[in-house]
Amino acid sequence: MQAYDGMYLDGAWRPAAGPDVIEVVDPAEEQVIATVPAGTAEDVDAAVRAARAALPGWAATPPARRAAHLAALRDALAARKDEIAETVTAELGSPLPFSQQVQVGLPLAVAGSYAELAATYVFEEKTGNSTVCLEPVGVVAAITPWNYPLHQVVAKVAPALAAGCTVVLKPAEDTPLTARRFAEAVHEAGLPTGVFNLVTGLGPVAGQALAEHPGVDMVSFTGSTAVGRRIGAIAAGAVKKVALELGGKSANVILPDADLARAVNVGVANVMANSGQTCSAWTRMLVHRDQYDEAVELAAAAAAKYGDRIGPLVSARQQQRVRGYIEKGVAEGARLVAGGPDNPRERGYYVAPTVFADVTPGMTIAQEEIFGPVLAVLRYEDEEDALRIANGTAYGLAGAVWSGDEARAVAFARRMETGQVDINGGRFNPLAPFGGYKQSGVGRELGVHGLTEYLQTKSLQF
Repeated sequence: MQAYDGMYLDGAWRPAAGPDVIEVVDPAEEQVIATVPAGTAEDVDAAVRAARAALPGWAATPPARRAAHLAALRDALAARKDEIAETVTAELGSPLPFSQQVQVGLPLAVAGSYAELAATYVFEEKTGNSTVCLEPVGVVAAITPWNYPLHQVVAKVAPALAAGCTVVLKPAEDTPLTARRFAEAVHEAGLPTGVFNLVTGLGPVAGQALAEHPGVDMVSFTGSTAVGRRIGAIAAGAVKKVALELGGKSANVILPDADLARAVNVGVANVMANSGQTCSAWTRMLVHRDQYDEAVELAAAAAAKYGDRIGPLVSARQQQRVRGYIEKGVAEGARLVAGGPDNPRERGYYVAPTVFADVTPGMTIAQEEIFGPVLAVLRYEDEEDALRIANGTAYGLAGAVWSGDEARAVAFARRMETGQVDINGGRFNPLAPFGGYKQSGVGRELGVHGLTEYLQTKSLQF
């Protein structure tokens, strides 16, 4: 077991203020593999003061120079990609090929995109007799989740730095080791001291202290809607800018003229990726009544193939949560056609790939985010019914539509109350804005929209 000491503050690893530690558990082996400091309000204050002191110099750094720093950071991450992928697998449990391709490959692309954007984005423009200046919002508190531990860090830190902001990062307590690897890459890349700072700690302690700190100008949070509400309330009370990327219960709508087998198989793969621990997963599959039985058979068969191919859930707590939802689905009358609540292995926080049929829109498993490898298959009568069901949750993060007629699919997608829709299996685009409607959050990440979240506007009249 590795005992890590210190926080990355003001360009160096410095001792934590208190003696408490967080145990990091390998979810496949149920073994403690490391400890990191459990930061306090004192650590948070030191980090914010370092970020505050670094802000004037970094904000005044020419965008081309900031871009060069981001390119160096991307290169430092790329040089460590194998080590980072192994770290993600150790603390999150995702299979190593998935960690390499998605958990590390995607954020490398995102980091590169912000290195380019920082150099090309127009931070000033003329409008009539005014010059409109886009300036950094200030010190950013980045509070990130455990499910994509490098991607979520890069998706906040890279655009914030590109905008000229300085950052204090508080990663999820389940996956702090990946954030430490990121801080090591920041140090190797030679970013100015204080521009990036890392505090590990518990959400109710370090996270809350960071959100409440008067030296923080903006809070960017990704996680559960319940915690997002609390952070939003704290930020609103202090009139801080806030960006919230929260939960989802996304619909995968298969219209009657679609390639049913492909739509079902891709839909199941989407839900099982990262063991279902993806906020944008298409966890509700909507199928026309005439094709419903065939779709259920296809989904059950597809899920069965994932038995040995998905990793564990991140923690015993998460495993219990997902099992509880599966048991509730059975209790409310849904029909289990694959998987179930029992652990398929003797060791590790695993949940079997699970598919429910005969799910109705009002059931708990059709309304609440489960965050595990659980798919609910619902039937609809016609397109209006499908749209009503698709839009009939508190969330609106992502979704999918399948049709043999692309124009028909696009017309349906335009009526969905959600931030992102994939048409006939459209690929994820790291340059497109990502974020939700309704209780899935406020603000956007990735691409130009992700950069503008960290800017504020000033106009000069002549």
